[in-house]
Amino acid sequence: MRFVNESSPGYDLTYNDVFMVPRRSDVASRYDVDLASHDGTGTTLPLVVANMTAVSGRRMAETIARRGGLAVIPQDIPLPVVHEVIDWVKQRHLVFDTPITLQPTMTVGDAMALLPKRAHRAAFVVDEQGRPVGVVTEEDCSGVDRFTQVSQVMSANPLTLPDTVDPREAFDRLDQARRRVAPVVDPDGRLVGVLTRLAALRATLYTPAVDDAGRLRVAAAIGVNGDVAAKAAGLVDAGADTLVVDTAHGHQHRMLDALKAVRSLDPGVPVVAGNVVSAEGVRELVGAGADIVKVGVGPGAMCTTRMMTGVGRPQFSAVLECAEAAREIGAHVWADGGVRYPRDVALALAAGASQVMIGSWFAGTHESPGDLHVDADGRAYKESFGMASARAVANRTSADTSFDRARKGLYEEGISSSRMFLEKDRPGVEDLIDQICAGVRSACTYAGARTLEELHDKAWVGIQSAAGFHEGRPLPTGW
Repeated sequence: MRFVNESSPGYDLTYNDVFMVPRRSDVASRYDVDLASHDGTGTTLPLVVANMTAVSGRRMAETIARRGGLAVIPQDIPLPVVHEVIDWVKQRHLVFDTPITLQPTMTVGDAMALLPKRAHRAAFVVDEQGRPVGVVTEEDCSGVDRFTQVSQVMSANPLTLPDTVDPREAFDRLDQARRRVAPVVDPDGRLVGVLTRLAALRATLYTPAVDDAGRLRVAAAIGVNGDVAAKAAGLVDAGADTLVVDTAHGHQHRMLDALKAVRSLDPGVPVVAGNVVSAEGVRELVGAGADIVKVGVGPGAMCTTRMMTGVGRPQFSAVLECAEAAREIGAHVWADGGVRYPRDVALALAAGASQVMIGSWFAGTHESPGDLHVDADGRAYKESFGMASARAVANRTSADTSFDRARKGLYEEGISSSRMFLEKDRPGVEDLIDQICAGVRSACTYAGARTLEELHDKAWVGIQSAAGFHEGRPLPTGW
């Protein structure tokens, strides 16, 4: 990457401060662009779901891996639960989504509690042998008494697809039948998955992120306190494909000691550590055992660190400097935080990041953990919170004494509750993935790049004023 004026400015830059200049390109189509990362994590998309309790859970991990990305299970989840989550994700199908199932005698209230867990908002009623006998949607439940049994409101005899069906064939069959969703059954007619027209289409566009055994990949995080080696060994034993050693201030002795402890295990999976914002921090963490370094202090939507402490760094410049330092020593960086538009993801990759971590942007989706709420205006939302907030600190310190919890609660540096509204046209994380990948692929075609490495090599970046950034934003209404 190089700047238009041949040299970097004398001040640090955010994503809003920069733009990419189009170059002569022989990349005819965005589908000619390969978005696979080569940092050892095995992803086919450069997207990582941040290890935030309100964002990354089993549903998110399953969905993002099926499309080629990676989710990081948060560090404050008990090891037995993490083991269960990883095992569950590893058993998911690479094409078919995991269905919501109901018994015929279950109620509309039961269905309404489960339907928001899927972006397609459909559940399947199965008999005692597990064969689908009907489908229930939100429309079926609208205006119906909550104690009504689902067998009375379901649409019977749904179109079924065999578990050997090709995604293109599945799309054609659903399209011809004018159905948006159908159950997938095994040769005995038992329900094994669900497929929508969009999911079938996506299966032809994305390549799942899988391990050597052909199972979906998932990462897990640990902190720098306690018996780090034992925790890391437990996660590797559970099947985590990547270990993320995580703390807000990564450039400290505890992190270096934690990395050495993890590396001494010879874990056999990539080790990520952070967060830092300087070349010096990158070199020290890599020297202590990190394969990948997370970059970002303060740019996240839920983070108040910069306002509380004055500490941090504008994210584009932090990624640019840290990626250059990592490249010199054969390592990689993840850009963690501060992305709000597809352009920000493209700019982070142009600056040299191998992956971009996303938190709050993905919090407002059906796949994120937590219940779906509706405000007074009828807008659906989920609650999100920062991992240094009082709410997160309380969760992590539940085993401490009341006195210790109270002391730690005085020093939170994050938002404890924020409403993340689901976009009406993009309520699922896959919808956001489509939007992000469309933007990144197009950015690559403008730069004349077929791979992420070529994007970094060929990107030509300029600096703009606030008016320049505003000029590039579409007008939501008329003149």
